[in-house]
Amino acid sequence: MTEDELERALRQTLASRVATPRPLAADPAGAVLRRARVAARRRTLTGLALAGVATVLVTTGMAQLGGPTGHSGTPTVVLGDPGGFSPVPLPTASSPAPGKGPVRAELDLIVGSWLDSSGGERRELTGLSGVERAQRVPDYGGWLVTSVATPAGRTLWWVPPNGSDPQVLLAGADAVVVAADGRQVAWRDGAYLAAAGVVGGQLLASSRTAAPEGAVPIGFAGDAVLVRQPDRGGVSVWRRPVGGVPGAANPDVLTVYGTLPDGRVVGLVSAGTPRQPCVALLDAARELTPVRTGCGPAVATDGLGGVSVDGRWLLLNAARKDALLVDLASLGAAAVTRPAGPAVAGAVAWTRSGAALHVDATGGLVRVRPDRVLAGERPTASALDGVAPGERPVVVADTRS
Repeated sequence: MTEDELERALRQTLASRVATPRPLAADPAGAVLRRARVAARRRTLTGLALAGVATVLVTTGMAQLGGPTGHSGTPTVVLGDPGGFSPVPLPTASSPAPGKGPVRAELDLIVGSWLDSSGGERRELTGLSGVERAQRVPDYGGWLVTSVATPAGRTLWWVPPNGSDPQVLLAGADAVVVAADGRQVAWRDGAYLAAAGVVGGQLLASSRTAAPEGAVPIGFAGDAVLVRQPDRGGVSVWRRPVGGVPGAANPDVLTVYGTLPDGRVVGLVSAGTPRQPCVALLDAARELTPVRTGCGPAVATDGLGGVSVDGRWLLLNAARKDALLVDLASLGAAAVTRPAGPAVAGAVAWTRSGAALHVDATGGLVRVRPDRVLAGERPTASALDGVAPGERPVVVADTRS
């Protein structure tokens, strides 16, 4: 029976059952036929959609089987069930394979050419190697990374926060130092000392001055640059905002470690009888004149160490093969010190919660918590996952306001 014959028979059957003498305003048979046609069209479209999905899935599978192996970095699109299937992303160049998870610490770390953030993200720093120090830039502005000294000099990179490749800000510098707030940088360039602000990955408002051969910047005191003079000539202050040359050097100052919140500089001076290196608080406004001095156990003059964010503690190396924790609040006739585990072999970075992180000579991460050191604990080095033999991680300093 054809569709037209079926339609006529259905209309005759429905018409014979209607007892109303006049025609209905609605057509019951037409309504039934329309619903039937709509249902048929839906079934047809559903079948075509399923066939299309199956074709795409088969094609995608063939493309994956026939494509290149390895991680190309191209995103993979997965067609899934609308019921809520969520595919697991494939490992990429910035996501280590299982078992090689990112190094986790309270602060960021640089391991080789990889940046491991404290939040668990891992990122390859293309074209960057031989890192000595690293500093976060404020306002999530990325990182400033300084290389070790090479025959060609030192390099300063800016690592953008958006995942772009590192950019070279300085190359061939004799020495580079970055302020603890990440907003300034100073360097030695040939016969000149130079300094500039850092904004958006650019060096701005730069200034320079002639300097004796061998004089290098070693720190900041506010906007002033601290300059170590050659041949044990001490340390001087270059107030670059007012121009001019570095002031007279204080020959008793051996090295500096940082500043207190009130602006005083923490360093080592040659003092006592006989002369010995002693921890001192220095006034940068008066040519680094000592304000308070404390002499105690013999300390190293290698300049390795750092001051806590609140200005209470100094971690530095002893003359022996270990580190010392100095209570700056009790600095006076004798400095209160405590043994603080393995010697510092690189940069020291303090967390905002009051712990110091550094890497020892074995490449292990050392956490120094002052309250535990005062209670008699001796910090030890912890091995880090994902660090190859011979690699020494660099702890990234957090920003300070």
